[in-house]
Amino acid sequence: QVQLVESGGGLVQAGGSLRLSCAASGRTFNTYTMAWFRRAPGKEREFVAVITWSGGRTTYADSVKGRFTISRDNVKNTVYLQMNSLKPEDTAVYYCAHRGAGIADYRYWGQGTQVTVSS
Repeated sequence: QVQLVESGGGLVQAGGSLRLSCAASGRTFNTYTMAWFRRAPGKEREFVAVITWSGGRTTYADSVKGRFTISRDNVKNTVYLQMNSLKPEDTAVYYCAHRGAGIADYRYWGQGTQVTVSS
């Protein structure tokens, strides 16, 4: 089992910044990737960014590329999402997710943290 706890959400004006954190605990020794997803009101969940745990390779959704940065601290078992130049369309509940080595999907999810961007 892996437990994920997100923090850092809140209300910010358009153009502002927020930093989300996701602390992982439990059986994290086989972490392959950790990712951020989001679900906006009335929309399906969408991929935001992913990072490989060992090599630190990153991939971003086109909608956030150049504005968001995903990073990780292997010692603290924490993944971060730095969000700059926020737009109202970034308003969503943000979830972090864990994928273990040899596992095809994201098996563990956090509870989510609300990000609201006002215009």
